[in-house]
Amino acid sequence: MIITWFSCGATSAVACKIALSLYDDVQIYYIETGSGHPDNARFLADCEKWYDQPIHTIRSDKYFNVEDVLIKKRYINGPTGAACTFELKKQVRYKLEKELGSWDGQVWGFDYDPKEINRAIRLKQQYPDTKPLFPLIEKQITKSDAMGMLWKAGIEIPAMYRMGYNNNNCIGCVKGGMGYWNKIRKDFPEVFAQMAQIERDVGATCLKDKDGRIFLDELPTWRGDPVEEIIPDCSLICQIEFQEIIDRQVERVLKGEISINDVA
Repeated sequence: MIITWFSCGATSAVACKIALSLYDDVQIYYIETGSGHPDNARFLADCEKWYDQPIHTIRSDKYFNVEDVLIKKRYINGPTGAACTFELKKQVRYKLEKELGSWDGQVWGFDYDPKEINRAIRLKQQYPDTKPLFPLIEKQITKSDAMGMLWKAGIEIPAMYRMGYNNNNCIGCVKGGMGYWNKIRKDFPEVFAQMAQIERDVGATCLKDKDGRIFLDELPTWRGDPVEEIIPDCSLICQIEFQEIIDRQVERVLKGEISINDVA
């Protein structure tokens, strides 16, 4: 059995499609965080038709959405990662893995990009027991390629992409920078206001600058460039050590010296 992770992102959607062509027993799972764009439901339904197979939706049985996690945990983001990622994604994955017991591989939608290859290597090193598979990297498919494949299939990309966001993360991702949050302030003022209030209630912040932490309600409207702030897809992994070694491995994968599957 092959587990494939569908995130309502363009690359994960194409990775699932490729997995269906490569393996006989593929089970597709989507982790619902409760904080995504409403258009995600439409995109998921379109992809189910494309796959001719259902996407199994799973979610936390403890938290309703991102805001619920931050308020109850009284923690937003830090060196060990975001509280919402751990509770709404990692814990849900761990529970599913325990229920399934075994699998032959897990497919992830990391695309053929240096930063994504970096993340893939970190995942292989941090979670080798997941038996990770990266079909987009193997086939050198970029995010733009994935967008084109969806267009060719007649599937409209998710609303967040159409609004100019780099990824289809939760609305108001705590990993975003100043420019990203200023765009959220414009596009989703109610989400911005809610997160600003949560920051004050919890006494923690999403952002920091050279002078330290900065609260959203103190953020000048001119700070940051949302186009340049490429936020990675909210993943089920976090940072690990030995980044220099990983960087060398990324370079070797890009040069074709080794396969992503050969990385230890």
